[in-house]
Amino acid sequence: MAKYQLLLPKMGESVAEATVIKWLKNPGDKVAADDAVMEIATDKVDSDVPSPVAGKLVEQLYKENDVVQVGAVIAIIETEEPEATPAPEPVTETITSQPVEEFKTTDTYHEAIPFTEVKNEPQPEVNEQPENLAGIPGIDQLEQKAEPVIPAFKAEGRFYSPLVRNIAAQEGISTNELDTIPGTGSDGRLTKDDLLNYLQAKTSAPAANTQNVPPPVELVSPPIETVIPSTESLVPPPVPVADIVKEEEQQQPVAVNETQPTVAEQEPAPSAAVPAEPAVKAEEPKVEQAPPVQESKPASAPATSTSGADEIIEMDRMRRLIADHMVMSKQTSPHVTSFVEADVTSLVLWREKIKNSFEKREGEKITFTPIFIEAVVKAIKDFPMINVTVNGTQIIKKAAINISMATALPSGNLIVPVIKKADELNLVGLTKAVNDLAGRARIGKLLPDDVKEGTFTITNVGSFGNVMGTPIINQPQVAILAVGAIKKKPAVIETKEGDVIAIRHMMFLSLSYDHRVVDGALGGSFVRRVADYLEKWDPSREV
Repeated sequence: MAKYQLLLPKMGESVAEATVIKWLKNPGDKVAADDAVMEIATDKVDSDVPSPVAGKLVEQLYKENDVVQVGAVIAIIETEEPEATPAPEPVTETITSQPVEEFKTTDTYHEAIPFTEVKNEPQPEVNEQPENLAGIPGIDQLEQKAEPVIPAFKAEGRFYSPLVRNIAAQEGISTNELDTIPGTGSDGRLTKDDLLNYLQAKTSAPAANTQNVPPPVELVSPPIETVIPSTESLVPPPVPVADIVKEEEQQQPVAVNETQPTVAEQEPAPSAAVPAEPAVKAEEPKVEQAPPVQESKPASAPATSTSGADEIIEMDRMRRLIADHMVMSKQTSPHVTSFVEADVTSLVLWREKIKNSFEKREGEKITFTPIFIEAVVKAIKDFPMINVTVNGTQIIKKAAINISMATALPSGNLIVPVIKKADELNLVGLTKAVNDLAGRARIGKLLPDDVKEGTFTITNVGSFGNVMGTPIINQPQVAILAVGAIKKKPAVIETKEGDVIAIRHMMFLSLSYDHRVVDGALGGSFVRRVADYLEKWDPSREV
């Protein structure tokens, strides 16, 4: 039986590593050719790793949540092919039968010896040093540096994402201190929010809110270890925080508003194992002598409802990435949005006329999306400064026009595949590219390169019945266009005989742009030009 080493395949030009999400095959399972062995995730998309050979999975070299470098061996598969046989023995006998003198070389540092002696000579241990190197200073350090380098990061204990590790490094948080912070992620995983909340609590600990609570008792997460002073006095013992919080909630109803933390941000409910004790009212003597209650962190457990009605849902990995990207965009770019209403009656009637023949001829359904993309590409050629990115004080004008296309997934998340060099495609090519990317996005078959290098984004809010929207810029781009639903409504039309009112197909276009580099004149002119191309659609156009 031969052993095949399954490698992590290359997933894109700039993708150097991936995270193991889930093993689909376990040791001992049969694996057919092209069967998916594991699920992996990059910073953009999730995908499967197929096996190019058939056999039996005998070893998994990485665990779930491990970060693996591209090209690393991730599993061993046993195949039916026979193992390679060693070289024939007669060759060795022929060589060893030759005189020793024939193997001598001009190298004065090495003496040639028969191969039989080399074969029978015992090999030294790894840590042993040759006699001629034992006296060299620093040889121990040299041997240590020669140890093989593991190509992928594998946490010794708890897994931490690169983002969490970067924040910890900037804030001076050691790995040992990270291990003490409870996490709310899957399997107790420490999330970015957990770390930020910990840092905030750490810096604001002296200013904790102790209103109506006898100092120095602190509001901490249960279970609580109550420390009773050894001296005998009339000072009452410290009261469990759970009873104080309970009495305050009963005495002072809390008005729910937008400034309050969500249920997920609040401390968990007190444990039922803590015995109830008499509550202390605000007017009772303050506890001065009692030492502070030691904070005890509860073990990580699945989030549950605290009231029986609300449900706490942990963000999945993609939703966390989307959330971070959206917050970063709003913090990076000052957003401005301009709106234009367009009369697309000619366009709607044209598509209705040709859609059946187009599908029969091309085998593809033509939607409005490729038509919108074509109009955007034309407008970008007219206003190329909308197709830029910002690097500090530099404006980078993009040579390629790569249109990102926001696509909703069945899970409720959003992904943005990219049509590369859209300016080089005709309407048929754009239609096929749109359908291909949208179809693969919905079944999770996008590659990392499919969501890279976009220069301008279109999002179709009209597919959800919305007439307009104010989209957030997809960084590092500087503009994003939202196309609203096409609605029939009365509109004034100018004719040679005068103005008339007619039923027209109308839609709103809204452009959000980065006001650092795109002023209102450029942004407004660009979205108006897109509307012009849609309104002036040729109803006799052939595809």
